[in-house]
Parts: sequence; C-alpha cells; structure tokens
Amino acid sequence: MSGDVDVLLDRLAREDGVLVRITRTQGSAPREAGTWMAVWADGLTATIGGGQLEFQAMQEARDWLRGGAPIPEVRRYPLGPSLGQCCGGVVFLSYQYITAADHAALQRELVDRLAPVALFGGGHVGAALARLLSSLPYAVRWIDSRDGVFPDALPAQIETEYSEPVQDAVAQLAPGSHVLIMSFSHAEDLDIVIACLKRLRERDDLPYIGLIGSKTKWATFRHRLEARGFSEGELARVTCPIGVPGITGKEPEVIAVAVAAQLLQLRQG
Repeated sequence: MSGDVDVLLDRLAREDGVLVRITRTQGSAPREAGTWMAVWADGLTATIGGGQLEFQAMQEARDWLRGGAPIPEVRRYPLGPSLGQCCGGVVFLSYQYITAADHAALQRELVDRLAPVALFGGGHVGAALARLLSSLPYAVRWIDSRDGVFPDALPAQIETEYSEPVQDAVAQLAPGSHVLIMSFSHAEDLDIVIACLKRLRERDDLPYIGLIGSKTKWATFRHRLEARGFSEGELARVTCPIGVPGITGKEPEVIAVAVAAQLLQLRQG
C-alpha cells in the first residue's frame, strides 16, 4: 500500500522539494482548493490538474530548487488568457520549499485534510478496501477485535486500532467519519451498528453507516434493532447492502471498488 502522502514523505527524506497547493479558485478550474503536488528536481508527486498550469508551476518550482529567487507566497494564474486552458477560470497557487525537517509537520497536515473513514474489519474485503482507500483522499481508521490481523507496513493515512470489544471504538471516532462495517462476525457487526445508532442519537455526527451484507442479513438486523427500540428513521441511516448498484461481483477487490465509488458519490454530494 502506498498513497501520495507516503511517496512525498519517502522522497523528502532524501531530497528537497517544493510543495505547490491550490489555495483557491475562481470560475472553472481543473482541481479544487486544497489540491497539492510536490515538485522534485526530476519528478512530481500527485497533480494539480495537468496542462499548462501544472507545467508552468513545475518549471517555477524547479527554478527555485536550482537556486533561483523564492516564489511569492501566493501567485495568481488566469487559465484562459495567459495559459490557453479551456477551463477559463483563475487558480491561486502557493509554493513552499520543503526539506526533511518538514517531514512530521507535513504528515500531520496532509493527513488531517483527508476525509475520515472508520473501517471495521481486517478480513479480505477490509484489506482490499484499505488498499484502495489509501490511494484516495481518505484518512482511514482501521479497527478489529483480533490482534495481529493488520499488515506490518501501512501508509501514513491508515491508522490501525485493536479494540475489544470492538464497538467501544465507535465513541472515539472523528466527527464526520464515514463508517464501514465488515467484521468477521455478524454479532460484532450488530454491536457496531448499535453503537453507531446510539452515537447518532447523542451527537448525529456520522454521515454514513455502511454495513456489508445481503438484503436478508439486513432484514434480520432490522428485526433485532427494532426490538431494541430503534425507530424507522434511525434504521434508515444504515446502508445495507453497501456499494454502488449494478456491480455484482463478490471478489474482495470488486466489492472494494463499489464501496469506494459510493463514498466518492457521497463526497461529491
């Protein structure tokens, strides 16, 4: 597993670079504010959208790396008039010269900007989903009640947690977390769902609760949750089955793609 944050941090340990960020945009632009790329003497990490904007930013950053004058903190780029890009809007870029001394601060900053996901379950589907999410704009808290189920080496944007009982981790999730439930046990899945619904009653700060399983599994869970006093409106906050409709494969990687696509749809919404 390796995301852009990890590639940046690994390379930063060996050489200096320039971090280019989109600070804001006006009108149509190739990428949104917050997007970044790292420019090295002979390469790039990530992208701010390609085209002439990226090419010019890369050239200016490399001039700085070669000993040229520092770049003003924020620079304005009209895409149509000066760069010939059909987007036609305006992009404001900031430039930061980065060295190995910035490693820890950049790791915190770049991971903190990612959308939080809580992934319960270290099985085959959980592992496939963690691999995929590590290449997308998410910070993943990966939780299991079994010790030793997680890989030894993980990207900076994935944090693992051993929790027994597993549902106790729900209380400590970051506000705004999208929760994915796919533990090794239906009993654990139910306990996690109950903990999430109770948190919604108290704080209403989990925008998505996704439970892996069939319609039959959800019908069984609904009956048990209704018996515990949860209302129709509360149960409607749980998505089961998960994943965008129309993708029917049951391979872990296929399920992971369908679930990640659903998360991205929610992010756009």
